[in-house]
Amino acid sequence: MNKTELLKEIKSKCENCYSCPLGDTRTNLVFGRGEVDADVMFIGEAPGEKEDLSGEPFVGAAGKLLDKFLEAVGLDEKSYYIANIIKCRPPKNRDPKPDEEEACIGYLREQLSVIKPKIIVCLGRIAAKKIIKPDFQITLEHGKWFKKGDYLICAVFHPAAILRDPRRKQAMLEDFEKIAETLKELQ
Repeated sequence: MNKTELLKEIKSKCENCYSCPLGDTRTNLVFGRGEVDADVMFIGEAPGEKEDLSGEPFVGAAGKLLDKFLEAVGLDEKSYYIANIIKCRPPKNRDPKPDEEEACIGYLREQLSVIKPKIIVCLGRIAAKKIIKPDFQITLEHGKWFKKGDYLICAVFHPAAILRDPRRKQAMLEDFEKIAETLKELQ
């Protein structure tokens, strides 16, 4: 099976998943989008309202801002894939609960094993705490590189956090510049 077919198979399993209560409340499953041979995989924590309605990750205001940062450093859609830890929207966009993360993390691991990115970028503290380390501090450790298994991983502020506090835009841009530079070094 090729990567596209493998991802379709994983998505089908997700669509039939009711391992946590979020499966009963979703409008649409939000599996992921992007290039199946991506060198960079961006991972957020969970879909919001716009994502739940569309079935696509990062399509709301935060997603539009993310697109601007990607464009600013020259990362086009052929170089990345975007997903979330949780594939269904938590009510009122609350943070995912640990049991919801555990119910869903296997699907993300399967996505990673198919896509095999060179770099993983956690979007925000919640994703960083789950993927990098439980005591991750986004304000102190954003933009720093970690090596886990075959992956080079960093975290950046969540784009929604930048919308709430625009003073962090410059730090976000610098982190994205580092990501683009590291990717070039790895290619």
